[in-house]
Amino acid sequence: MITRRVLVGLAIVAAVIDAATAQGPQGGRGRGEPTVPPPTIREYKPKSTLVVPMHPVPRAKFPVVDMHGHPPPLTSADTIASVVSAMDALNVGLMVVTGNPGRISREQMKQDLEVLAASPHKNRFAIFANIDVRNVAPGYGQMAAEQLEADVKAGAVGLGEIMKDFGMTAKKADGNRLKLDDPELDPIWSTAARLNIPVHIHVADPEPFWEPFDYSNERWLEMALFPNRRCPPERCPPFEELMSERDRLFKKHPKTRFVLAHLGWHGNDLGRLARMFDEMPNLYVDTGAVLYELGRQPRVAHDFLVKYQDRVLFGKDSYAPDEYPYYWRTFETSDDYFDYYRDYHAFWKIYGLGLPDAVLQKIYYQNALKVTPGLPRGAFPK
Repeated sequence: MITRRVLVGLAIVAAVIDAATAQGPQGGRGRGEPTVPPPTIREYKPKSTLVVPMHPVPRAKFPVVDMHGHPPPLTSADTIASVVSAMDALNVGLMVVTGNPGRISREQMKQDLEVLAASPHKNRFAIFANIDVRNVAPGYGQMAAEQLEADVKAGAVGLGEIMKDFGMTAKKADGNRLKLDDPELDPIWSTAARLNIPVHIHVADPEPFWEPFDYSNERWLEMALFPNRRCPPERCPPFEELMSERDRLFKKHPKTRFVLAHLGWHGNDLGRLARMFDEMPNLYVDTGAVLYELGRQPRVAHDFLVKYQDRVLFGKDSYAPDEYPYYWRTFETSDDYFDYYRDYHAFWKIYGLGLPDAVLQKIYYQNALKVTPGLPRGAFPK
């Protein structure tokens, strides 16, 4: 005989099962199937009906050092004047020209230095030297260190951006992968410390590029648009292996100032980056191309940047003058729910962090001047 208590229990179990089956992916409520063909991921661009105060910021509140600059080749007076005009409108007082992908960095560095020397805008740019990480053989490290010293005497004020092929795809002369902490390169990092210049280094890529290429991956669209960014095991070393090599390198050379590009790809895990700062006093980061990470966690990012205000430098990465104001708005205002500028990086809206003026000044220019003593200082408050 089925008692009332058993019937009630069965009803509860049935309700739980119904609720569970109504859940969609990731625990969201199921909505059934559309009655019309759904749009593609690129077509669905819903217009927000949210009515909130908006405060676009076309010009930074304080002058800025862009520590991660990739401007057009500075090969003519017209190009330099065009870039400076855009910088003036944005309040970018100085752009650091870091090694551009796909170009012979040392030859470009020499050409940029020669053209800038004759320019009335020479104090609006600073040039970093670079190294070639391909086919490294015994003796290369000492030779590259001597080259770096000569480049600094010629006018370079830092080393980098050392690109992501270092550690990922660059091979030594013997065919083995060149690891980030390979002792052959130790003379380079030691020389940078002695010369009192920073090393700007791009390590790996966002961690989701190593994750399965499926619809649960929040970087799916970017990986679909740019298949070469996927990192399957047959093509890339494991993400955590690269992180371990990187951290050993930084700890091995505590007198060398390292600037990690792109928040070290830890913008989605600021707790991890905080632990790195605590363990490595010689570590700094730039904000290049990761605004979408900071803007989706405004309270956490605000507190992080306030706490580590001495360790973060402004950097933009790709040269696109119309994109800089998104950074100013995110850093300077407390605006809610506004667009990021590149949909394949982020499907979400971002929010303003409302950083204090003292923090803005450090991120915008003071930290860069501290980390890179050779930078021209005329465009910045004393």
